[in-house]
Amino acid sequence: MSSPALQQYLSHLNSSHSASSTICLDETGRARGRYFNSTLTSAFQAIRSADDQGVVAYEAYARSYSSVDQGLNIWRLLDHAANDAESVELDRLCRILHAVNFYRQPDSAQRDLYLSVHTRLLAAIEGNHGMAFRRILDLLGLPHQQIVLQLPLITPSQRWVLTHVADNYRRNGFRIGVNATSLDQARELLERVQPDSIKIDIAHANNAEAQQQLLEKAQRVNCKVIFKRIDNDARFNALQVSNTDQYPYYLQGFLFDLPRANLADTLDLSARSVVNSALIAA
Repeated sequence: MSSPALQQYLSHLNSSHSASSTICLDETGRARGRYFNSTLTSAFQAIRSADDQGVVAYEAYARSYSSVDQGLNIWRLLDHAANDAESVELDRLCRILHAVNFYRQPDSAQRDLYLSVHTRLLAAIEGNHGMAFRRILDLLGLPHQQIVLQLPLITPSQRWVLTHVADNYRRNGFRIGVNATSLDQARELLERVQPDSIKIDIAHANNAEAQQQLLEKAQRVNCKVIFKRIDNDARFNALQVSNTDQYPYYLQGFLFDLPRANLADTLDLSARSVVNSALIAA
């Protein structure tokens, strides 16, 4: 995406070598950020249409920086180290990194960007948290309309928190995604939260009739249903057999794409090779 404000910001980062700077660029132009003693960056995994497996969106993941691979999941590294205030700070840093690393790439055009809200942030978020991110995007000339803020799995006692956070983000112009542990919960969230997308683990979506009911209701309200963690051909084939009607749905998983720094519309054949090798080894 071409944004003069973003290009100016990238030029500033490229020319800045201050040790106190939180964000800088590596030799490939990828943004990385410092958090305590860790260096972070972004990796992206495609979300594809089931019709033609074309890319409709990317989900961003925070990774420890590595010049030779995709790094480690930074939230797992820091899950038990950062307190709530530090988690909010980390979340804001990651969102900036993801936005910069996504929109600096031409393949981001006309694609949505999915950003996850960590479970610990639901209780930590106070005030108008969504406005801070919206202001940063506006300053960089980046379209908030293309960003889906993806809320985590919740317990029954967290329902009001989920609703509060969703309303906050909507007031600031963001779209909302939710995660479901079952097809039944997905239908309940569809009615109560009215999200723009619902993700459900393919392992918990093996009832063909319930799948069709969810897809039919989701189509009526223009909500995307994304089946995630499709990691082998057997799961993908079973999903295709279960959904022979006209209702659209979407795919995400290692069978199609490994998270990586660069965006690409083509299928990640290396991902399928890695998955098949793992299955053979098992």
